Amino acid sequence: MDIQTILTHATQQGASDIFIVTGLPLTYKINGKLIHVTKDRLMPKDTARLIQGIYTIADGRNYDAFSKNGDDDFSFALPGVSRYRASTYKQRGTASAVIRIIDFNLPDPKALGIPDSVIGLADIRKGMILITGPAGSGKSTTLACMIDHINQTRADHIITLEDPLEHLHPHKMSIVSQREIGTDTRDYVTALRASLRQSPDDILLGEMRDYETINVAMTAAETGHLIISTMHTISAADTIDRVIDAFPPNQQAQIAVQLSMCLSAVVSQQLVLAADGSRLLPVFEVLTVNAGIANMIRDNKTHQIGGLIYSSNQKDLFSMDTYLAGMVRRGEVTAQTALAHATNPSMLQKKLQ
Repeated sequence: MDIQTILTHATQQGASDIFIVTGLPLTYKINGKLIHVTKDRLMPKDTARLIQGIYTIADGRNYDAFSKNGDDDFSFALPGVSRYRASTYKQRGTASAVIRIIDFNLPDPKALGIPDSVIGLADIRKGMILITGPAGSGKSTTLACMIDHINQTRADHIITLEDPLEHLHPHKMSIVSQREIGTDTRDYVTALRASLRQSPDDILLGEMRDYETINVAMTAAETGHLIISTMHTISAADTIDRVIDAFPPNQQAQIAVQLSMCLSAVVSQQLVLAADGSRLLPVFEVLTVNAGIANMIRDNKTHQIGGLIYSSNQKDLFSMDTYLAGMVRRGEVTAQTALAHATNPSMLQKKLQ
């Protein structure tokens, strides 16, 4: 098969990712499971041919530069089919790629199972909202839904800084400026600093990777902008610790005070298999920062936050296990699946009884 046939077929099959790896049959990920599509294993010449085909579709990308550097990330579209995010890399000296499939249409939060309590956080006008979770947990989709909510309800200037661009946002009530790292600007820090001179109201920062990016983002949040970004952490308390620990020890007390004033909310998420096995559903933990939680962050008592979230069942403050328990009661997931993804399986078991 040529690359266009593979991309079209994978999209039609409802795959989330395509794996083109030497020594492995062509593989799709569907509902979280890896499925071999072909019997024959891909040889080095096969993967090179297919990945060169990706670069041909993605006008402006340089395959020779990838061959030299060994890594590349970019997005591209196949007209009439879908958009894609490719991560090409070398392994054992051969070309390989993982391709994420991105729908042309912006995601519908209700259809995907994203609750109003999460999307409604986008109504916050200033501060920092962090969407967290492991790779492939649906963070980019949640971000896209939140940005689209702002775009439909406010006359703002929204700036997105992404690596690479995923969902494309048309101008609705808001002006949306989408900038791709490496194509439209050099790096996150440069783009973030420049964005503060571009009359922004809301800034989507694809990922907070280092303390310099975090520092500029916190400053932007303090000065009256809404910053929405992601981190690869698994809980609200872990996220707060990760932000503070990114800074040198002699700055951490000051950063804790700064974070307590600018952090508005943390959403942690993962994907679990629906009870009928037909799709993956998102599961959430939500922490909305109030005065008490801000005091915990400032006073270095973040270890108490996890217990506070776990014991709460408020609309703006609930744990992953509380959300899972609700899904089990509604028949959306099985108890076995919920326990496998629980933060505290023994406590969830008691909740389910």
